[in-house]
Amino acid sequence: MVTRIKICGFTRQEDVAEAVKQGIHALGFVFYPASGRYVSGQQAAELMAGLPPFITTVGLFVNAGIDEVISILSLAPVNLLQFHGDETPEQCHALANAVQRPFIRAMRVKSSMNSDDLIQYEALYRSGSPWFSGILLDSFVDGFGGSGKAFDWSIIPSELAPRVVLSGGLTVHNAVGAVLEVRPCAVDISSGVEQSKGVKDHKKMHAFIQAVQLADTTLSESSLCNLHQN
Repeated sequence: MVTRIKICGFTRQEDVAEAVKQGIHALGFVFYPASGRYVSGQQAAELMAGLPPFITTVGLFVNAGIDEVISILSLAPVNLLQFHGDETPEQCHALANAVQRPFIRAMRVKSSMNSDDLIQYEALYRSGSPWFSGILLDSFVDGFGGSGKAFDWSIIPSELAPRVVLSGGLTVHNAVGAVLEVRPCAVDISSGVEQSKGVKDHKKMHAFIQAVQLADTTLSESSLCNLHQN
């Protein structure tokens, strides 16, 4: 399995171009005004202009109203919504349905949570809307947006892992271990590949991609070895 890679918080055209060149699967754009990585709908539209096919554009929203989401998507060709605030399943469905886009829901994992909490959370949103696409697991911190901190990955149940986006505290240094331990559908990184908020470090992006690919190769070789042994 190929672990998909999403990098979030793009604000500069040269960083978008470099991400495309390096083969990133999904690009995230933050529509939360309180964030240091915030872009307007018009800015996002300019950053997305000219993207090749099969690259997913993700719009991150925090407690946004329907009018706000509609306004931004009327300008920027966002493929997938990411809700990172206090949105209920009903609110997520209403927002997604209003713009006819699938969504992922960020779950901010607290230290008191366990595997059953994660399974129940996903089930709640999956049953609440046909637009639900999956959950993104991030660490709990005060405030909204990305945490930049890792949580205890061991609580992610193996039956859920292939459907989750793993986020929070990922870096070049722990990416291999994260993919090998969790085996998520995708990984999401922002501050771990930045020089400063919204300014990406191209060398770090490249190193992160290589780390994820190394983990995928290791898993593939391990699977082949087990197959031959059996």
